[in-house]
Amino acid sequence: MSDFIKEIVELNENNVKELLKQKINQEDPQKIMKEVREAMSQIGDKYENKEYFLPDLMMSGEILKDIMEKLGPKLKETQKVEMEGKVLLGTVEGDIHDIGKDVVKFMLEANGVEVRDLGVDVPADKFIEAIKEYRPDVVALSGFLTLAFDSMKKTVEMIEKAGIRDQIKIMIGGGTVDESIVEYTHADAFGESAVDAVKMAKKWIKGEA
Repeated sequence: MSDFIKEIVELNENNVKELLKQKINQEDPQKIMKEVREAMSQIGDKYENKEYFLPDLMMSGEILKDIMEKLGPKLKETQKVEMEGKVLLGTVEGDIHDIGKDVVKFMLEANGVEVRDLGVDVPADKFIEAIKEYRPDVVALSGFLTLAFDSMKKTVEMIEKAGIRDQIKIMIGGGTVDESIVEYTHADAFGESAVDAVKMAKKWIKGEA
């Protein structure tokens, strides 16, 4: 395991920044990205094995965000980024929480999934507009507050009314979302964590679920 992977997995933010500074001018951005994916995969395993918890996952999201801000432009320059599948993401109307959403976004991108982020407090009609334009495989609705559940339900209902529900899979997540909220909103599934969300999205994109 490279020092870079090790420092990411151990959540040593300052060491990661220093190593990235050295690597970014010396190595192929694709190679660095491969190491980032490996590190995030190991962090996901630690979370599933209960070695890491939600604050650790949030911390890894912040580290990943910082890496992607610096590495993103380099990756675009190489024009060899093979993205797999598309996810449309946003925090629903009435909710302005974005930390969980941002962690999911960066972890999806680290796993080679193209993401369009609509931001926070997104009304249902904006989701519908974006689905028609962007044609995602998966729509991820995020919400931390309980009032977000009604917005999620309304968004799914309006997607159905627009006649585009069968073109996409819908996942929900955030706060106290559980199976009962999936039933209430008529979504397809919920992601208990960013790791779950990434696994689910990848399965759906590959047609395995």
